[in-house]
Amino acid sequence: MKEKYNVEELNKIMLHRRSIYPYQYEKGKPIPDEIIWQILENANRAPNHKQTEPWRFTVFTGEGLLYFGELQAAIYKQYSGDLFNEDRHKKLIAYPLMSSHVIAIGMKRNETNKLPEIEEIEAVACAVQNMFLTVTAYGLGSYWTTAGITYFEDAKLYFDLDKKDKLLGFFYIGYVAKPLISPSKRNPIHEKVKWINQHKY
Repeated sequence: MKEKYNVEELNKIMLHRRSIYPYQYEKGKPIPDEIIWQILENANRAPNHKQTEPWRFTVFTGEGLLYFGELQAAIYKQYSGDLFNEDRHKKLIAYPLMSSHVIAIGMKRNETNKLPEIEEIEAVACAVQNMFLTVTAYGLGSYWTTAGITYFEDAKLYFDLDKKDKLLGFFYIGYVAKPLISPSKRNPIHEKVKWINQHKY
């Protein structure tokens, strides 16, 4: 007989999963590393075709947050060209310091290229959803952003990613200064489902 789990508790976690931004975190209050490791372990349980396990993570915390902020600001300044914006440059340095941990999210392409790239990206997205749900279960806040240097091709090198790999953004985590109790907003699921229960031919 299969083990039963608390479905109502899972439904509650799903309902209250939402993006909580770094400016909403308690400043200077670090999350224990063992909790971060559990978040990552749950990410590692994501479904993935052919067991390629394409997710790769780089974790920044403590002084590493300052390093990350300065790194992404330097990359942005070097490669933004005419699109350079001074306010954005300053934000790239300051934003990570509002968090307890920042996790860079990478997709490592399978060496044989036996799967379509989109399937590897989808697997990483499932891993990030596992992270979101675990963070919610711990009563913490998190935010997945693809802003900053995510789509700068030259940034991948700094996260041990090759040309065929993808940098898919950054996951910010922190204690929530003012807990949010309202569920995430969604339009009714019935508007997005086509249900077929009869043979049409």
